Amino acid sequence: MTPTKRDFLTGLAAASLVLASGPVAAGGTLSVVATTGMIADAARQVGGDLVEVKALMGPGVDPHSYRQTRTDIVALARADVVLWHGLYLEAQMQDFLQDLSEQGTVTAVAESIPRALLLAHDTYADKFDPHVWMVPDLWVHVVENVRAALTAARPENAGAFAANAAAHLDELAALAAYAAKIMATVPAERRVLVTAHDAFNYFGKAYDFEVMGIQGISTESEAGLRRIADLVDVLVSREINAVFVESSVSDRNVRALIEGAAARGHKVEIGGELFSDAMGEPGTYVGTYIGMIDHNATVIARALGGTTPEAGMKGLLNG
Repeated sequence: MTPTKRDFLTGLAAASLVLASGPVAAGGTLSVVATTGMIADAARQVGGDLVEVKALMGPGVDPHSYRQTRTDIVALARADVVLWHGLYLEAQMQDFLQDLSEQGTVTAVAESIPRALLLAHDTYADKFDPHVWMVPDLWVHVVENVRAALTAARPENAGAFAANAAAHLDELAALAAYAAKIMATVPAERRVLVTAHDAFNYFGKAYDFEVMGIQGISTESEAGLRRIADLVDVLVSREINAVFVESSVSDRNVRALIEGAAARGHKVEIGGELFSDAMGEPGTYVGTYIGMIDHNATVIARALGGTTPEAGMKGLLNG
């Protein structure tokens, strides 16, 4: 038996033992465990004071390669509600989470987004690009699914969850309007977004940007020398002057692009660090979904020649 298979079966056994004792008793605060920070933020926005939320993956953590720990297994098994993304984002946890879903309190909050709104995965023919949080209009579906999951777990609080969700959806509408407004100020010839991996395809589709990732949709894919050389050609021939690093992906390949362009006499700078697969530090503005997307949109637009407020949509961004 391989170590991976053995660890998986050990995890299931541990979860089964904990589940035998049952979740937290009805009444009081709902215990919610979410895989990513973005989902955890949605649960906090919808649940308010009625929920206590734990995110398994913190700032700088790559969800594509993350594997559950023994502590995670216990937390997931004891929670009243488990929220995970789906769409093959948590690739290394998927089998475990699907088995846990049989308990009835586990929801993949992005799986029910209408397939017509999703983009094809670059590696797997039967899967989709999971990075739907990059566009507020798509994230609306996740927030609504979070509301439904919390309501199913605690029907008596349905009114509070609905009111909180409605208020947050209003915030998402304002965020979507802000992003569209500042992206429209970027000159058409400069609407080229070069990043560490293909996390921004939904962003590109929404705001009419050409997106080029060094790696594929999953950070598990390798960026070969040929890919880097091809992108250097693009940077030089199209006179692209800014590329972006990501908070949850190594900047090694991005810096290789910059060095390759410099060797050919073309100067390229880092336009900023973007939050791709994880938010910022807890307790900060960029540690919220609104702050994360405000930051990304503002940094991208400014670096590529657009016009933005100095400190973003709410005046809360630093630098």
